[in-house]
This record gives sequence, C-alpha cells and structure tokens, in this order.
Amino acid sequence: MSQEEKKTNRSTVFISKATPEDDEFVLWLAPRLEAAGYTVFADILSLDPGGRWRKKVTGALQNESIKMLLCCRDTTLNKNGVQEEIGIAEDLAKELRDPQFIIPLRLEKFKKVFGIGELQYVDFVGSWARGLQELLAGLEKQGVSRSTDKIVINPNWENYKKRLSIKVQEAPEVLTTNWLRVTDIPMIIRYYQPSGAIVHAQFQMSCRESSFPSEIYNRGFFSFASPEEVEEQFANVGKFVVHSEHEFASFLESGSKSSDIRPRQAQNLLSVIFRKSWENFCRSTGFYEYDYSGLLGFHVTKDQAALGKRISWGKQGARRSSMLRNIIKGKVWQYGVSATPHFWPYMHLRLKARVLFSPLVDKEAGDVFDDSEEQHRLRRSLCKGWRNKAWHGRQMAFLGLLSGDSPYFELTLSKDNALKVDATPVLVTSPITTILPDILQDDSEEYDVSTLGGFFVEEVE
Repeated sequence: MSQEEKKTNRSTVFISKATPEDDEFVLWLAPRLEAAGYTVFADILSLDPGGRWRKKVTGALQNESIKMLLCCRDTTLNKNGVQEEIGIAEDLAKELRDPQFIIPLRLEKFKKVFGIGELQYVDFVGSWARGLQELLAGLEKQGVSRSTDKIVINPNWENYKKRLSIKVQEAPEVLTTNWLRVTDIPMIIRYYQPSGAIVHAQFQMSCRESSFPSEIYNRGFFSFASPEEVEEQFANVGKFVVHSEHEFASFLESGSKSSDIRPRQAQNLLSVIFRKSWENFCRSTGFYEYDYSGLLGFHVTKDQAALGKRISWGKQGARRSSMLRNIIKGKVWQYGVSATPHFWPYMHLRLKARVLFSPLVDKEAGDVFDDSEEQHRLRRSLCKGWRNKAWHGRQMAFLGLLSGDSPYFELTLSKDNALKVDATPVLVTSPITTILPDILQDDSEEYDVSTLGGFFVEEVE
C-alpha cells in the first residue's frame, strides 16, 4: 500500500491528553473540531478500563489517525501514557512521511521534550478561541480530510459534562453580585475652555495630575470642580472659564448641543472621570497598582494584611473572615479588584476579581512576576480550587478594607463633590438554586503543605 493510500484510510484527529488536567480543555475543543467537519478521538469519553481501554486508545492512534494533537504543559508531557503516545506518533510520522503528524497545542509554558522540541506549536495560552482559529487554519492548510456535508457532533462530550454538573432545585436563592450601587451623584458637571493662549503639553499634564478627575474634550475639559478650584489647579497653564454647565441626568441621557457632545460620548466621558476617581481613591489607600491591559487592578499589600491573616467581614453577629494574601505552592498570591462604572439599569461600579502572583522571598512577597503569561498560568492552576464562597469572601473582605467601618465610601470628584458608593454589593434573587451546602466544610479549600502555617482551613463561614 502506498503512502497516499495509507493516509487516505485515515480520517481521525487524535487528541493526546492527560486526565484530569486537560479534560476541561478537550471537552471544549473536541466538539468544535467536529463542528468543523473533523472526526475526533480523545480518551475522555466512557472507555473500558484496564487493558481494553489502553488497547482502544493505541489502536485509534496507530490505525485511524491522520494527525495527533498533543496537549502541551509540563504535567501532561510527564505522564507515562502521553509519552507512550508520543513514541507511537513519532513512528507514524516516519511511516506516513508526515513531519507535521504531531501538532503541539500549547496550553501553558512547557519544557521541550525530545522528539517534539522543534515542532511549531499552536498557542492556546491567553485565548482558546484564537488558538482554535489558528489550529483550524493549520489543519486546512495541511489538507486534513473533513466532511462538511453532514456534521455530526458526538453527544457524549456534552453527556460527560452533564454527569459532572451540579443539579439545580426549583427554589429561590439570594445571591451576592459584584455590583456596588452609587447612591449619591453630583448634580452639575461643567465644561471649561481657555480664555486665552495655553501651553498644551502642560495642559494635558495638569489634567492627568489634577487632584480632581477631569477629561479633555476639544479645546477644554469636563470636570465637577468649581471655577475656584480650576483656577487654582491650572494657574501655571492659563486662564479657564466655564463654557457651559450641565445637569448630570440630562447630560448622561442626551449629551449637550452647546458643547457639541453626543449621548454616547457623554457616557464615555463620565465613565472615564468616575474611573479616574476610583483609581485615585485606591491609590490613596496604599493598594498595589497593576496594569491589566489598560484596566488597573489594585491589590492588597503587606501594609494592609500580613500573609495568612484573616480579614473579618459581615454584619455583627454573623462575622466571617477571609484571606487576601497568602502562600500557595511556594508562590505569594495577592487579591485585588478592578472597577468599571456602568449606568444601566442604575449607576453602579462593577468589580472584577484579580489575583497577582509573586515569588516568596524571605517569607514575604518579592517583585510580582512581570510575565503576563506566567501570571495567567498561575491563576488557572493555583486558583482552580477556589470555590464561589471563597471568591465571595475575598470580595467582601476587600470591601471591608476599602470602607473601614463605614457602610459606604466616597470617590472624590472635587472639594465639595463625590460619588457615594455602597460598600455592600447588590443582592439579587435567583429563581433556582443548586444542591450544595450553604456552609463551607473543613475540606472546602485545597490544602497545600507550602501554605504559610501548614494545614488549615483557609475560609471560615
């Protein structure tokens, strides 16, 4: 049989993976490959245990596969079964005269393995969707056979996920959101324009460094500050006068004809001003600032919480405690949040949880890892055991640090104006609930021998 005939008799895209490390990824990838017309095999589905299971996997690779997609991370590549599959695939690559028979899929940074070290990988780090696009383009370029006439997606991928899913009950449940309602907003925002010549470079710098947030628009800027504050703050730039005043609600909804600004522009402008106010507030508290692709996150430092310290939160009589900094697997993690203003259905700040990792140096956090891919890998692996209750507790503890004993905090917009923000997140009621205990048990968090203080329950509720 010729090499072309051997290839023609093969139609399966074989996924080499580790269990359970790669299950989540493969359950996502496999049905999408089938939706593109490819026949897929992966050992995640129900297979007979023992020798028959291994025989079926080996037979699928040796006799049916046209390509092997190799999940690549150090834990996967160190598995004996995966190494055996790599050896079989190397022999097949020679037999089929296909040097691209093995296609590495980079899920994390990994050490080169003999035999595949020089192969070009498809990068899934940071974006599985982007990696899938690159993989599909590569399979098409290499002429891997597929059928688009009758797409068949194996229902067992979804059935497998359903077996692991949590059942729901038809019962209401009160849930805590990541929304903080803004309860007090200044009535008037002003547009200032220069009355004479100004130094534009100095003007832009003064707007960035102003003690009150402002946003440049055309020749001037918008601000909630009074004319007296503006005169004082911009004395070294030039003279500015009030061009127009705008009632907040009307400006948000309709923009302004006098300032030639449309509603969408007005909303974006207000969002930037409020975000600057949030960032100034967080800086004033001493949180560590980290840039997540243009959106700043603010993290708890040793000045706010020692490693392993529990931060109390909750109402009197129902106090809880959560950690915001600790050690896991020899790395220091520090909890933080980003916040973005939103105006619908009412004005609120929407929080996004962040976790930042650093090496452990002399029993304290060293400089944060400056590799974004390393940060991403650590979040996916080390935070995987954190359940919803843990994330909720960290958010509440962070807000407790932010507001102190007050039920709200204020974001300064000028000497006499501020956004008043509830320190307690908005609650919503879900019509259904999950069949899970509402109280964290002693084994609710993954234990780790390298965690500061040894074995203990990290969250208490």
